[in-house]
Amino acid sequence: MTEEVIRDVCEKYFCKYEKNCEMSRHTTFKTGGAADFAVYPDSIESLKGICVALDSLKVKYMVVGNGSNLLFPDEGFRGVAVITTTMKNAEVVGNTIKADCGASLIKLSVMARDNSLKGFEFAYGIPGSVGGAVYMNAGAYGSEISDILKSCRVYDRESGEILSFCNSECDFSYRNSIFEKGKNRYIILDAEFELEEGNTDEIGVLMEDYMSRRRDKQPLEYPSAGSAFKRTEGYFTAKLIDDAGLKGYTIGGAQVSEKHAGFIINKGNATANDVKSLMKHIKDTVKEKFGVDIEGEIRIVE
Repeated sequence: MTEEVIRDVCEKYFCKYEKNCEMSRHTTFKTGGAADFAVYPDSIESLKGICVALDSLKVKYMVVGNGSNLLFPDEGFRGVAVITTTMKNAEVVGNTIKADCGASLIKLSVMARDNSLKGFEFAYGIPGSVGGAVYMNAGAYGSEISDILKSCRVYDRESGEILSFCNSECDFSYRNSIFEKGKNRYIILDAEFELEEGNTDEIGVLMEDYMSRRRDKQPLEYPSAGSAFKRTEGYFTAKLIDDAGLKGYTIGGAQVSEKHAGFIINKGNATANDVKSLMKHIKDTVKEKFGVDIEGEIRIVE
C-alpha cells in the first residue's frame, strides 16, 4: 500500500487523509502508536466508497469513531484508520433522531432534550459516537442503546451491500450485538433512535443528575476508556477490584483509579502495554482471591 494509492482513493471520494497518524490523538486513553494512514470521510457515501475501495485492494483497515473504548498497540497500526468524527449529521424527525455513525452521543442527548424527547438522557456524558455505541450496545444508569434504537444501516463487507437492521435483528445483549459478534464484517453507517415525548425541564434535570454522579464517582480528569471491565453476574466488578486491594495499583503510567476501581486511567505517558499488563494483573488477582473471572470491556486493537 502506497501513499499514491491512498491519495487516489481519497480524491475519488472527496475526503482528506493523513500519513503516520498518531492514534493517541484519536482515543480517549491517549495511547497507541501511529497508523500507516488515516482517512476522514464526511458522508455515508464517502465512507462506503472508501470501505469498498480498501476491501478491493485487500488493505487492512479499521473504522474509528471517538475512540472511547479502543486501545491501539504501541507499535502502531499497520493499515488504515477510517476516522468518522467528521460524519456528524443528525436531525429530529417527529419522535426520532436520525444520526450519522460519527455523531456524538452527548450532542444527541442534548438535541433530544432541546426537542422535548426523553430516552437519551443516559448517554449524556458518554464520550462515544453512534457507531461504536450501537456496535457494543453502550449503556449507563440502567439504560442501553438497545432501549432506543429503531434501526440502523450498515455496509456488509461480505456482500458489498448496504443493509438495514431493525432493533430485533441486531441481537443485542449486555455490551454486545450482532455487529460485535460479526467482528469486522459490518460497518455501521447511521442509526435511527425512537424516543418519547417528555418535559424539557425534567429531561434536563435528569441529565444533570447523571452528569453530577459521573463527576462525583468517576475519574473524569484523567484519560481513560471508561469502565475497563464488564459487569460480572452476581458481583459488582469494581468492588471485587477494590476488595482485592488494587485501588491505586500502578504499572508504568497506567493506574487503577483511586476514585473508582472499575476505571484504568492514564496518569501520564502510559503505554498501551502498561494498560494491557495492568488489566491482566487485575484479572489474575481477582481470580486468585475470589475465584471470579472478570471480562475486559476495552476493545484491544491488534
